[in-house]
Amino acid sequence: MGLSMSRKRAYNWYISCVAASCMVLYGYDASVFNSVQGSKNWLAWMNNPNANTIGSINTAYTVGAIFGGFFLGGPCADFLGRKLGMAIGCILVIISTFMQTFAPRHNLAVFLAGRCIIGIGQGIALTAGPIYIGELAPAEIRGKIMTFWQMFYSVGSFICFWVNFACTKNVDKLGEWDWRLVVIFQLLVPVIILALLPTVPGSPRWYVQRGNNLEKAREALHRVRDTEEEVEQELLEIREALEYEREAISSNYSALWKDKSLRKRMGLALVLNAGQQITGQGSLNSYSTKIYQKVFTSDSQIALINALNATFGIFFTLNAVWIIDRFGRKFLLIVGGIGMGLCMIIVSAVETETPQLPDGSKSTPVGISIVFLMFLFIFFYKPSWGATVWIWTSEIFSMNVRAQAVGMASQTQNVANAIVQQFFPLFLENEGFYAFYMFAGINFLLAVFVWFFIPETKMVPLEEIDTLFGGANHVTQGEEVMAQQKGAHMREEGDEKADAVTVEHARS
Repeated sequence: MGLSMSRKRAYNWYISCVAASCMVLYGYDASVFNSVQGSKNWLAWMNNPNANTIGSINTAYTVGAIFGGFFLGGPCADFLGRKLGMAIGCILVIISTFMQTFAPRHNLAVFLAGRCIIGIGQGIALTAGPIYIGELAPAEIRGKIMTFWQMFYSVGSFICFWVNFACTKNVDKLGEWDWRLVVIFQLLVPVIILALLPTVPGSPRWYVQRGNNLEKAREALHRVRDTEEEVEQELLEIREALEYEREAISSNYSALWKDKSLRKRMGLALVLNAGQQITGQGSLNSYSTKIYQKVFTSDSQIALINALNATFGIFFTLNAVWIIDRFGRKFLLIVGGIGMGLCMIIVSAVETETPQLPDGSKSTPVGISIVFLMFLFIFFYKPSWGATVWIWTSEIFSMNVRAQAVGMASQTQNVANAIVQQFFPLFLENEGFYAFYMFAGINFLLAVFVWFFIPETKMVPLEEIDTLFGGANHVTQGEEVMAQQKGAHMREEGDEKADAVTVEHARS
């Protein structure tokens, strides 16, 4: 029995890691355009685009991702299934990777279209992935498994920055391929995901929700739960929750504004997801090179710091595995917010209150302390506002609206990021490291917001989360609805029997 338990648990981890690999696409892509901008060959191939055009390429991706997440992610995951949602996202990423890699010379339009399509693909995949994990992972390890979702973002950045670092060391040998290799390497992960998707089960909740296919749902649960009792109990809870949602709320997306408890959840999720990007992390990820150029003069030194930052990001995110279910989501978000705020205050003070060298850089001890503080910021960010925001968002919505709500909430990250990224370079240019005081203030405000408004979801089964937000317990209410239906059905049967007896009497 012990062996079979550990095998099922290991399989749970495996299927979750397949779904979490969708986040590698996001992490790689967030770093790939940052990387190719440093290639003189790419700039020449694209006819030396100006700053505005480079901004448009970034915006094309963001617009695609917002469109994919807000309008396509939910319907794809709901009508076609979580697995097919991930597959469609991966196929779009593969198509657009080829478009970018082989964009004709001086034809920026093809590259731009590729960036937009890759955004749509990721918007779809990043909606389906966390829902799939949330619906198949057992409650007691759901937090740990969702941590890997954020960690795989760092894995994507890690692969991209090290591939780019290797390419910058061999520009003479590679020629045009110094940037093409960085772009085409993006094929690796979506191809692996597509190859592995047939080996994972579909979501039992989706099977019950779409076609009331109890056998397929039971079969999927058998592959990931240890005992027959667990399978039947969970299947019953899913049916009861769905029955209540159909009867009492609404089985479609309109429940998001009809149901007061869901409106509240949507508001909180939008704030948390926007908050994730205005902590300063989004700006650090996109403009770390510009930031470090204010401290260091060597390009290879800056490239190495970026690659090391992505490497440490993986280890820092893994911290959440040990602490997310022990201390809870709320604790991590508060500690993370305070920690990031303090890092931002100290890094601003260190940079602005120390003298510059004649070449415009800082002395070695100052440079080392700034890099240390930036790494410390990532140490606080990754397990808290990095991983925990995704975990919390994927587990708070009821089944009838989960796919659409997670898609909309997670794309708020792109909306917030697009706004901040538009003005941050100017802010950094004009105010230097004083800009980081703004992020310090935002982080402290976010910690206060969590303290007052965010309930703890640690270890709560998905079907019972509604009670935390002033909603009804969908399982208990569904039980009553099903009992009423059963009673009505039995009464109908009784009436039919009584009618049959009356007819018999009349004949005799």
